[in-house]
Amino acid sequence: MLLHLLNRSAASSHVYRDALRAMAEDDCLLLTEDGVYSALMPLAEHFSAVYGRLFALREDLASRGLEGRCAEQIVIVDMEGFVQLTEDADRVVSWF
Repeated sequence: MLLHLLNRSAASSHVYRDALRAMAEDDCLLLTEDGVYSALMPLAEHFSAVYGRLFALREDLASRGLEGRCAEQIVIVDMEGFVQLTEDADRVVSWF
């Protein structure tokens, strides 16, 4: 399993398309930094193919005032959860 990190919002960059195309069926995607804006509807709909494997970092949501506003399909993880995802992954790929 690969863990893909996406730090750009789908509203401001199309790099998310490349990340989604590169993902295998067992890969996970973690939204970080400005990528957490994609955890809000309607942007979250771009990621419907990876629901259940789509995560957002709680600390980045909090720093942007977005806590409690995520689409229900998004799994929220804190820094400890982020570390666990990286430990579970064979490799980590960052998308900028």
